Amino acid sequence: MQAMSLPAPSLQTGRLRLRPFDDDDATDLFALQSSAHVLRYWDAPPWSERRQADRFITACRQMAEQGTGVRLAVDRLADGAFIGWCALNGWNPDHRRVSLGYCYDDDVWGHGYATEAAAALLGWAFDRLELNRVQAETDTRNVASVRVLEKLGFLREGRLREDCVVNGEVSDSFVYGLIRREWRPPSEPAPAR
Repeated sequence: MQAMSLPAPSLQTGRLRLRPFDDDDATDLFALQSSAHVLRYWDAPPWSERRQADRFITACRQMAEQGTGVRLAVDRLADGAFIGWCALNGWNPDHRRVSLGYCYDDDVWGHGYATEAAAALLGWAFDRLELNRVQAETDTRNVASVRVLEKLGFLREGRLREDCVVNGEVSDSFVYGLIRREWRPPSEPAPAR
């Protein structure tokens, strides 16, 4: 099968703008991905060199060009601040499935931004990619990520025992799945006053 490009969309919600990464995002992206607190449940260590941000941005473009997924920067509309990213990785057109991932600055946790951004990206993908299934995995200790997935309608399908080593500690992961016929976009929160 020949690779098909998958141009990264620009999407807007009541409070957020999702857009393709550009080179100017490297500094903010490095600040996010180098935070040990933000990445405490991540299956890779925090970044230690700014060039890792440049490689990440290049990889985002390659994903789109190769048609394997989209990874979008997420900006808050109120002030234009970069607050994180949301992605669909591993797009398999034969099986019509993809994996959801996201990472947000700890200053914005608990405000519903992850759910809002993921809902927009999922809505686009269910329409554009004719998806049947979206999968997500999260560290079993990451209660906030579990809440995001469940608000989006994902169902817990299993547990991967000792799946990752996170900060030197063996960790389990939950596997979540969302099937097209179960997809119901969550209602958007009212804009902040």
